[in-house]
Amino acid sequence: MSTESVVATTPDETNGDAPAVDVTRLRVALTLTQLAALATVERSGPMRLGDLAAAEGIAPSTLTRLVTALEESGYVRRNADPSDARASTLVITSRGHDTLERLRTQTTLELAASMRLLTPAQRSALADALPVLERLAEVPATDSAGARA
Repeated sequence: MSTESVVATTPDETNGDAPAVDVTRLRVALTLTQLAALATVERSGPMRLGDLAAAEGIAPSTLTRLVTALEESGYVRRNADPSDARASTLVITSRGHDTLERLRTQTTLELAASMRLLTPAQRSALADALPVLERLAEVPATDSAGARA
């Protein structure tokens, strides 16, 4: 395995730049939005671009740029939609799947290492909180107006 590192980026609110946040040791430059979209395509299987935009709660023009970046990097591929010649579907490539798997493995290892630093009482408190945390993870995030964040 190489010593690459996946780097997730988030926009810097002060100047709009996207500083890198080192998430693992697998080197791939993806924004958090790109990672989320890639995971959605992996989870949902082949999907139309409009369905991905709706699932991610992003504008079609933003999605076009996002998908183009993922496609140019080899994480996804567009295929002609067999039911509509004007449309295309998006599928994850083996590179995209492998990248997500490496990211999940590494973050799981890092979380396990962090948990070993907790006291038994802290681990117990965390275990008691798991049902609530799992419920929160199932509920889509919304803003104050009720729109998906």
